[in-house]
Amino acid sequence: MLWLFRLPLFLQITVVAAMGMLIPAVYAARIGDLATTQAFGNSSLLGFVLVALVGIALETRQHRSSAMGQLLQLLGAFLILPVYLALPFHVVSPSPSFGDSYLEMTSAMTTTGLVLFPAESLSASAHLWRAIVAWLGGMLMWVAAAAVLAPVALGGFELLQGARQGRLEATGALRGATLDPSRRVTRATRAMAPLYTCLTAILALALYAAGEDGIVAVCHAMSVLATSGITPLVSMADSKAGVLGEILLLLFVLPALSRVVIATPLFKLRPHHLTRNIELRLALLFVVVVPLLLFFRHWIGTLDTDFLGPQVDESPGVALRALWGGIFTTVSFLSTTGFESADWQTAQAWSGLGTPGIILMGLALVGGGVATTAGGVKLLRVYALYLNGLREVERLVHPSSVTGESALDGRVRRDGQVIAWVFFMLVAVALAVVTIGLGAMGVDFENAILLAVACLTNTGPLVVSASEAPIALIGASIWVKLWLAAAMILGRLELLAIIVLLVPGSWRD
Repeated sequence: MLWLFRLPLFLQITVVAAMGMLIPAVYAARIGDLATTQAFGNSSLLGFVLVALVGIALETRQHRSSAMGQLLQLLGAFLILPVYLALPFHVVSPSPSFGDSYLEMTSAMTTTGLVLFPAESLSASAHLWRAIVAWLGGMLMWVAAAAVLAPVALGGFELLQGARQGRLEATGALRGATLDPSRRVTRATRAMAPLYTCLTAILALALYAAGEDGIVAVCHAMSVLATSGITPLVSMADSKAGVLGEILLLLFVLPALSRVVIATPLFKLRPHHLTRNIELRLALLFVVVVPLLLFFRHWIGTLDTDFLGPQVDESPGVALRALWGGIFTTVSFLSTTGFESADWQTAQAWSGLGTPGIILMGLALVGGGVATTAGGVKLLRVYALYLNGLREVERLVHPSSVTGESALDGRVRRDGQVIAWVFFMLVAVALAVVTIGLGAMGVDFENAILLAVACLTNTGPLVVSASEAPIALIGASIWVKLWLAAAMILGRLELLAIIVLLVPGSWRD
């Protein structure tokens, strides 16, 4: 396998994708679906041949990698690789349009999970392939965060002390690899891929033991670790694992809320950092406040004569189901996974809210932790904005006061609060641009803003959960699909990374 790490990053990702195609091919052969086996097998062989030809052509050339070069290859992978990933999926999907398959694979690779095809219209092998692509995309972001984004102080690392000096990657498993970006990728992959795989296998086995079907257990395990929200079920109410399955999913969503849960092999983090970590504490605040507000609104609403909704059963069992539905769904959308609890309908009826789409959109915008598979603005930036607000209030009271550095698990830079504010403004501008673009293509305003938030936060299930009626994208124009794909990639790599690639001065070695 050493030859794989000598290839450019883009070719490495392509080889891994070609290997991944063998899994649905073998599964389809096992259930007797020879047409699907042929589609995935031929596509896998095509990938190996293309990489071999390009690798041979580059063998005599001296490959000189740089941090910006790795970032550019990462962008190229998200733009181009879905075309290759869509080849077998297009054969087994019910849509005649290749644009639908491309958007579906872009959605999976960016861990967005924006589903175009109804669950019942796809075969088990197609569901497995979507989950695999999302799972590989999640692992790619884990590795890229440590080996590509951290060295150039992007992806949330720009807020931390040491970002300017490039010291963030020079700890733990990445020590000694600071001068060679290729070695950083190799060491990060060796450190994180086994952990990522083991967590997925443990969750899949636990779900299977809880009564879930094998293929559903595997797809849900991969979707949770990648925060893609892709499921072969019509809804979580069809899950055979029940509440126990949701509890297991909730436990394994934690790696998406803070990097300290999984980054110990790369960054020297001690166990007590879990209790002092700002990201986890802020996430806990959302997880406690939002479900309780929905829960207690049941009695607050009864004081209003215009309270919406019919009379709800107030038995203790229904109350607990409503509270659990709010907790699970809050954590799921805060991590940008997007799974709805089977009791979410009970929670909505209990609170008297028909479709609390604004709440779900707000949770997705906040997002998860830095250096995780979650999308959104990120909890660390939200905390930095909170510090900035506190400082501004302090200056109103004491205009001549001087403040010191802000204490955090990695210590925020002195100008980190300003950077977080700039990033928030960039997200607002991007949200407006994507919404206006969709509106210009004929999408109505409500659907346009919902699609924009879903794509920029990489939370595709918002399109179903936060809307009163499903949004049909299969019949949309190719320009709408390409626009949505671009928004997903923009949300996955984040605006600062794209801006850095467009600034020539950042390409200095």
